[in-house]
Amino acid sequence: MATTNHFGTALRGWRERVSPQDSGLEAGENRRIPGLRREELARLAGLSVDYVVRLEQGRARHPSAQVVAALARALHLDPSERDHLFCCARLAPPATGNVSRQVPARVHRLVSQLGDNPTAVYAADWTLVGWNAMWSAVVGDPRTYGWDERNLVAGMFRSSGGRAREPIAAWPVLSWAGDEVEEEDLVADLRVTAAAHPHDGRLTSFVDHMRRNNPRFARLWSNGTARTHVGDRKTIEHPLVGDIALDLDVLMAAGTDLRIVTYTAEAETTDAEKMNALRAACHQPGKSPSRPTSEISSPG
Repeated sequence: MATTNHFGTALRGWRERVSPQDSGLEAGENRRIPGLRREELARLAGLSVDYVVRLEQGRARHPSAQVVAALARALHLDPSERDHLFCCARLAPPATGNVSRQVPARVHRLVSQLGDNPTAVYAADWTLVGWNAMWSAVVGDPRTYGWDERNLVAGMFRSSGGRAREPIAAWPVLSWAGDEVEEEDLVADLRVTAAAHPHDGRLTSFVDHMRRNNPRFARLWSNGTARTHVGDRKTIEHPLVGDIALDLDVLMAAGTDLRIVTYTAEAETTDAEKMNALRAACHQPGKSPSRPTSEISSPG
């Protein structure tokens, strides 16, 4: 069975959309295509014409990272397109810079539209950067959590002095899978972020600090597990409505490293009724635990 030539298809499509003028070349006359010729792309990328032809035709399928980077520069690819070209070559995309804590306007709008559900936004290193009013109503105001630098990993691995782990939020939020699985999931996710941002000094210092000062974290970090955290099932021991069983989902905001975390209850259950009660209280004038539900709170 023939293998789809994703790399060659992308390369040819992007070559044909780049004008010679955009690349500093003379357009000339009698051009049959609007974009770059293969020989022009080869010259811009420092490659042979024959190699560009073989890449497009799928006869060369294992370009080096240097070749892919040169082609991406010559084709003026944006970061997402560059990363796609690397993936088509079965190579890891280039590492990015520091973990971003900026929340784009479209993510603010998305959180606003999720206002009936507890929703928070985390940076890729699990620093809490925003939340809505229902989040505070269900798991407490994050400003009371006591996490170092508002980081979930730091909060989860707080020293307990040999006692049971402190409540992770304003009150206990318990994973159905157990503390150990929950901790391993977050450490594995943090390892993915650390690999993607090897030059982020703050993240490197944070990981080094956690490894030196928390044996549980150090043990989990040393096992090498790496995966993205996608969700969990939680019991929230709420001080007003009692225990609530909720599903926690972790969504990735497209084009960012941000994690959008939201809690939902199964429909037509006691848990859903408790959420409705908290939702009603949250919407009462003067009863909102943070900002109005239509806005995302900032951590400042």
